Amino acid sequence: MRALQLIEDRRLETVDVAPPPPPGLGEVTLSVKAVALNHIDVWGWRGMAFAKRKLPLTIGAEASGEVEAVGPGVSGLAPGQLVSIYGARTCGLCRPCSEGRDNLCEHVSGVHGFHLDGFAQEKINLPARLLVPAPPGVDAVGAAVAPVTFGTVEHMLFDNARLQPGETILVHAGGSGIGTAAIQLARKMGCTVITTVGSADKMAKAAALGADHVINYREDRFEGVVRKLTRKKGVDVVFEHVGADTWAGSMLSLKRGGRLVICGSTSGVSTSMNLMQLFQQQLKILGSFGCRMENMANAMQKMAAGLVTPVIDTEVDFTSIGDALKRMESRDVFGKIILRVG
Repeated sequence: MRALQLIEDRRLETVDVAPPPPPGLGEVTLSVKAVALNHIDVWGWRGMAFAKRKLPLTIGAEASGEVEAVGPGVSGLAPGQLVSIYGARTCGLCRPCSEGRDNLCEHVSGVHGFHLDGFAQEKINLPARLLVPAPPGVDAVGAAVAPVTFGTVEHMLFDNARLQPGETILVHAGGSGIGTAAIQLARKMGCTVITTVGSADKMAKAAALGADHVINYREDRFEGVVRKLTRKKGVDVVFEHVGADTWAGSMLSLKRGGRLVICGSTSGVSTSMNLMQLFQQQLKILGSFGCRMENMANAMQKMAAGLVTPVIDTEVDFTSIGDALKRMESRDVFGKIILRVG
């Protein structure tokens, strides 16, 4: 069968690998349908793996699949069923896992596609406990973007930032996958959404998606526009995933007592902070990583109900994956790039 593997930094190849054996105890064999590309794929592709890994490595951290066979001890899943795949290999036994706080697993083995072989392969065996069934009305693409794109945002906005109807939120990089999800989820619950993008074309698309105010950060200092829009009060929540380039402006954009939630640092992992601003304004900074499997299920229920829709930039195959990652690296995308596998 085919697998898409990282051979060395910035070199991907489609290779033939042996198909998986019959599923073991508690396992399911999946036919992978779609892989959603993320910035974590760009990091791995350009050699930014922050843990030991062994090359070649099959890429892909976010995906959907169809159940092909179930192993002994598996219940609730049947051949032909569409599922969304949780991307981290958790233990399933520790206290956080047993309490449904999957992304706080105390014995996680790593993230598929980054530390462990990922999902860009035609078939794979996985523990059944890492699979979330897709409800009727959700297709393979919707299920593929539930774990990272929508699950991450659900966890950031609702578990951590505790976003409330009527609040004002600043969403950075509104043209990114998680940015498009955050705009929709916040707008649907009745929030005022301000977002930043890097081009006039993206401004129009973000506005069409539901953003109330769109700022081109290449032309205006976003923090100044935010202060003007909010009559110098600032926003209730900042949705951060850019990092160093936007950090100071994000802090200035918050109202007194506001919350900043961050899940990524695509522009750099280190920055400085005004501590007096932090405590005098009583700001709250919330780190957020990954999601709980319940977040994935909630996201897919909202897709099924028509409340949110995955924004797809492009669909690609194995032969054009390198160009897709280059486009993501240059931020020349709006929404998600999907790799069709099966």
